[in-house]
Amino acid sequence: MNHKKFYIQSSHGSSWWKLHPGNLSLPFLVLSVFICVYVLLFVDLSGGVCVCCCVWSIIKPSYVFSFLDDLLCCVYLCLNQLGPAYLGMELGVGETVLMKAVAQATGRQLDKIKAEAQEKGDLGLVAESSRSNQRMMFQPASLTAGGVFRKLKEIASMSGNSAMNKKIDIIKGLFVACRFSEARYIVRSLAGKLRIGLAEQSVLSALSQAVCLTPPGQGFPPAVIDAGKGMSAESRRPQQTPFRLLTPVLPPFTLFLPGVPLRPMLAHPTKGVGEVMKKFDEAAFTCEYKYDGERAQIHILESGEVRIFSRNQEDNTSKYPDIISRIPKVKKDSVVSCVLDTEAVAWDHEKKQIQPFQVLTTRKRKDVDASEIKVQVCVYAFDLLYLNGESLVRQPLCRRRALLRESFSEVEGEFVFARSIDSDNTDTIAEFLEQSVRDSCEGLMVKTLEKDATYEIAKRSHNWLKLKKDYLEGVGDTVDLCVIGAYLGKGKRTGTYGGFLLACYDEENEEFQSVCKVDLIINFSFYPDVWLDAVQVWEVKCADLSLSPVYKAAMGMVDPEKGISLRFPRFLRIRDDKKPEDATAAAQVH
Repeated sequence: MNHKKFYIQSSHGSSWWKLHPGNLSLPFLVLSVFICVYVLLFVDLSGGVCVCCCVWSIIKPSYVFSFLDDLLCCVYLCLNQLGPAYLGMELGVGETVLMKAVAQATGRQLDKIKAEAQEKGDLGLVAESSRSNQRMMFQPASLTAGGVFRKLKEIASMSGNSAMNKKIDIIKGLFVACRFSEARYIVRSLAGKLRIGLAEQSVLSALSQAVCLTPPGQGFPPAVIDAGKGMSAESRRPQQTPFRLLTPVLPPFTLFLPGVPLRPMLAHPTKGVGEVMKKFDEAAFTCEYKYDGERAQIHILESGEVRIFSRNQEDNTSKYPDIISRIPKVKKDSVVSCVLDTEAVAWDHEKKQIQPFQVLTTRKRKDVDASEIKVQVCVYAFDLLYLNGESLVRQPLCRRRALLRESFSEVEGEFVFARSIDSDNTDTIAEFLEQSVRDSCEGLMVKTLEKDATYEIAKRSHNWLKLKKDYLEGVGDTVDLCVIGAYLGKGKRTGTYGGFLLACYDEENEEFQSVCKVDLIINFSFYPDVWLDAVQVWEVKCADLSLSPVYKAAMGMVDPEKGISLRFPRFLRIRDDKKPEDATAAAQVH
């Protein structure tokens, strides 16, 4: 089959699609079919088709056929989201609940559903096959994209004692109305595992190009369709939209206000001070400590309300009542509203020093009572993005930093400006890097001060470089660990191992002690699916060591209830020359 030809015919002019423009709402089946085609062309066949074209093919029906009310629903459904991250909407539907709903809706036994899901590694495929084998006397009304999205939001809004039963009833109602591939994608959406490899940035790029190239109610002009024929992806690149020309005219049409989080600016890694000097050449730059904590974007509204958002735009306000309580005493009277970019770091008030990131992770995540907080935090502020009604993202860093220091006061152990130096001396920077590591930081952030020094929202910029100790050549520990467990893969990795549990060797007790997982997949269960005999030794490189309540390595040597684990372990090679008992000893890890 000519897959590309099939794709174009299916999304441009097939008589089947022409039946739908008169409908009031986009059928969910149309969206499901387009997702199937996208997965076939881009995910399964691994390329050969422009990503933006594929993404646009998914949401095209809602735009071209004038289902504009469903456009936002389609975008969120494709991203497996219910809304912006800061709204915190979660379905709260576990795999067990989904299995029960599938079993009840199809009349199949729950045990058989579970067994088939284990075999296929995808409950969505199980739901689709179960639904296709079911016969009904009357076919329910067809699902629509908007209707499915509203039902998902209804599920997310439910709470209380009977909420789970109500959720199951809604899921069953959706399920019995499914046709063809609809069941697969509804179940995957409910499970939070849509598995189409679609990122938000791809959707935004596709939408921007679609709006420019295709008026609502029309298909692509022939000139646009034929423009890339016979050209490779590389040769088409120079013809893509020159965003550098569009960016300067966008600010008047954008709205940035406290209360709605920005996607943060991120840095590129670099391997040494010499590389930093080469990249920044003669540009003025500053070096800041890179603190090992959690990104905290602090919004102060004109009403006096304070809200805190994570790097992923999640609302962390209820997680940090201690930070909120100290804002009035650190901000100056001239500050009416603002947005700060900061890092929240675990802090030991007695020793007056930074604690490891793992300590911060032990804090409760939601609805924290200030009187019950055991892990204190210090806020390290490094940028000011908004001040008193004015967006500062187009201002250079030197200006933003000056306003930050003019608008806030430091309080030791509570609110401090990120430690920094402005220097172009290689030795000075190298010494500052070493000092940052001694001060329990990850390394340095190196940022331009004046030239190309604006705050680039949602971008990993070369104007910010991170110089971390584990990125440096020759830095980082290697250990020899024994494989003692394995985790079963899911989805495409069904039938293989997706990750492994590794252990060091305790010579005194003659036992293997778990120390870390080498992650080839995510969402591991707590215990491995398969325990293995300790027969093979792997050499693993790590960035650092950390305390962990999960792993048993060297437990009792540093902390009576916590073992030692590896941060960012990376497999290097199999050590065939070593016996299991020759693996790194627990005392050596300590």
